[in-house]
Amino acid sequence: MALIKIFLLIIVSILFIGCGEVSDLTPTTKSQVKSLVYERAIQTTKEEILNTINKARSVARDCHDGQGLVPSAPALTWNNELYASAYEHSYDLALSNTFSHYGSGTTSDTTGLDNGKKSYFIDRIEANGYSNYKIIGENIAGGYTTIEATVNAWITSPEHCANLMNSKFTDVGVAVAVNESSDYGIYWTQNFGAKK
Repeated sequence: MALIKIFLLIIVSILFIGCGEVSDLTPTTKSQVKSLVYERAIQTTKEEILNTINKARSVARDCHDGQGLVPSAPALTWNNELYASAYEHSYDLALSNTFSHYGSGTTSDTTGLDNGKKSYFIDRIEANGYSNYKIIGENIAGGYTTIEATVNAWITSPEHCANLMNSKFTDVGVAVAVNESSDYGIYWTQNFGAKK
């Protein structure tokens, strides 16, 4: 009986020692954890993005923009041209370490570079092929590591919430870009539109 107890004790000890081993895949520094969080954000799918945005739009809310309670808004549809313009801007913000609806005016501001001036969201949306529209808009955010946190931040900002809840918009494209050495680290751009 004592021999069985010793044998079990050895087996249990080996299991605990094996469970405590640190793998090369386990993040061990804040920087590694941050990189993994950013990697997850970049891998956010368009379905996750659309579901989060449309869930927010499905609830009547007061954006505190002076309009009072606005009704829920219809679900948006993904648009690749709006995504392309959103990606261009998120990439520019991350690479140039700027934060504005205007492009940086540097080489990462592709539309601005092509036009010889800093781009504006209208310029980027049109340059990426979204035309014949009746209304367009843009939200940006920096520093939020998930689409849920980003949408929540937009909801708490009157102007961003008004864009998000605007029932005139039918199309959306959202993109995220990362530059760990920039001020915000992670940048989201949301472009809206509706065709004529």
